[in-house]
Amino acid sequence: MKFGTRAIHGGLDYDSATGAIMTPIYQTSTYIQEGVGNHKGYEYSRSLNPTRHALEKNLAAIENGKYGACFGSGLAAIDCIIKMLNPGDEVISTNDLYGGSYRIFKNIFEKYGIKFHFVSMDDTSEIESHLNENTKLIWVETPTNPMMNIIDIEACAKVSRANNVMLAVDNTFATPYLQNPLDLGADIVMHSATKYLGGHSDVVMGALICNDDKIAEEIYRIQNSSGAVCGPQDAFLVLRGIKTLHLRVQRHCENGKEIAHFLTKQNKVDKVYWPGFESQPNHEVAKKQMRGFGGMISFTLKGNQIEDAHQVLSKVKIFALAESLGGVESLIGHPVTMTHASIPKKEREEIGVVDSLIRLSVGIEDVDDLIKDLEQALN
Repeated sequence: MKFGTRAIHGGLDYDSATGAIMTPIYQTSTYIQEGVGNHKGYEYSRSLNPTRHALEKNLAAIENGKYGACFGSGLAAIDCIIKMLNPGDEVISTNDLYGGSYRIFKNIFEKYGIKFHFVSMDDTSEIESHLNENTKLIWVETPTNPMMNIIDIEACAKVSRANNVMLAVDNTFATPYLQNPLDLGADIVMHSATKYLGGHSDVVMGALICNDDKIAEEIYRIQNSSGAVCGPQDAFLVLRGIKTLHLRVQRHCENGKEIAHFLTKQNKVDKVYWPGFESQPNHEVAKKQMRGFGGMISFTLKGNQIEDAHQVLSKVKIFALAESLGGVESLIGHPVTMTHASIPKKEREEIGVVDSLIRLSVGIEDVDDLIKDLEQALN
């Protein structure tokens, strides 16, 4: 099946009890057993819930994986991956990543004896220079948040396989419609399903997808033991969102392209970061591993004054000043004071997250209206 068909039907069966075409919301905590150990595959909803189970199978289908697992948030999904490690283990992570990922690595897990290295992954040389016998995980975001850097997943996979190291890829920005890390050699794909997968800014959820039986077994063990699962209502909402994922992301890409090019022509704009530009580092890698360049864009203002950024943020009328991304509506944010505030200033600025940096999540509205809104805010 092609992607659009898998998004709607992949891994799913119609409800056998009623014939309902949509997966029902099984709002139940427990299940009656006919006898001790004699049940229909469901015992307790922390362990497995039919609505969540349907979503997990659907996610596996659209990421070309065998196993899916859903969590209460994207960070809960990341938490599960790091709990697969032991004290003394080391992680090599990209240095340009979501502030929440940085925070959980540094503020939560580092005190338990796990060491994190944050390096540039424009090529694999920095990864290779930090590898040692304690390295157990390579953590990749691509495109990165918020600088839209592109990391070669296939090249990272060659390094991870050669050194018996697990490779996990945060695929939130690209979505399964644009990029499939498992096909490129990753061991685990992570999503903040809050974003494009849900797509309507009405749910918080995370997901992991993999192919390896042993990795899946460990993910499910931690998922059940730690209990950071999503509820059936949220699972239903993401199932609904995925059915239009291919349509929405195509529009995000189309609008993103027009707005990225519009921004390059504005006198007050300094730099524009979008993977579709030939001048963007690793653009050729993006063309190779992605089927489109997405609707996420970052840009800086000339003079690099935080006041100028705040002025633009306060003047937009259609773009909403808000955290998060990937919904049908366009959002605008200021990474320094919002999504990346937990990263120390020196480290932020080294990767380009400066005071005037603005991040756009371009929605699916009429692009002419979005351009007019940005134009009036910039002027």
